Formats: sequence, structure tokens, C-alpha cells
Amino acid sequence: MDRVEIEATMETPKVVLDKDKSLIEFAGNSLPEDVNTFYAPILEWIDKYVADPNETTEVNMRFDYYNTSSSKIILKILEKFRDIHKKGYSVVVNWHYMEDDEDMIEAGEDYAEHLKIPFKMIPIQQ
Repeated sequence: MDRVEIEATMETPKVVLDKDKSLIEFAGNSLPEDVNTFYAPILEWIDKYVADPNETTEVNMRFDYYNTSSSKIILKILEKFRDIHKKGYSVVVNWHYMEDDEDMIEAGEDYAEHLKIPFKMIPIQQ
């Protein structure tokens, strides 16, 4: 599978999808004008990964901010990793958040509760 790296902008997150290094990462802001257009190739890559996953998958989420339409796509992405977990593979989501960001803490806890897959809540100190 090809490695995908998308540089961050003010509206879109940095995305790294690298099967060889078992690196899946989202970082920054997610408020693209057209969320479906931005995330379509990412979802396509993840679908291919789900068909042939690594034994262990770590997903790093380091969002500073995301809008409501992005939150739905993030859930869709995490549900795909839940599918891998249900097949018996090791999956962990590392949810990074600023220590004082109550909204991001709550969002990570909500995703963890909904998805029922291993979540590590990781505070980022300023």
C-alpha cells in the first residue's frame, strides 16, 4: 500500500497513513469546506487497510479542533478500526488532547465509550 501524507492547513489536519511503519495519524484542525471530498481518499486507503491489516494498529488522534461534519467522519474512521479489532487484531487509539481542553477530553471519552475499543487518553502539556 502506498504511504499517504497530507500536510496540515488551517482548515485540514496533517494525515499520515503508513502501513509499513504501522503509523496512522491525524493532527491539527479539521474544518474542511467539503468534508467528504477531503476525507474520501483517506477512507479509501483505510478500507484497503481493513482488508489486510497489520497485527497491531495504533491510531494517533491529535486534533486541536474539528467541526461537527468532521466529527461524523472521525467516527466513521474509528468504526473501521473497531472492525479490525473485532477480527481479533490489536488496535489502540491514542487520543491526544491539551490538558485544559474539556471539549476534546469529552469527545475522546465519548468515542471510547461508543466504540468499545482500547483508547489511551494522553494529555499534552503546554
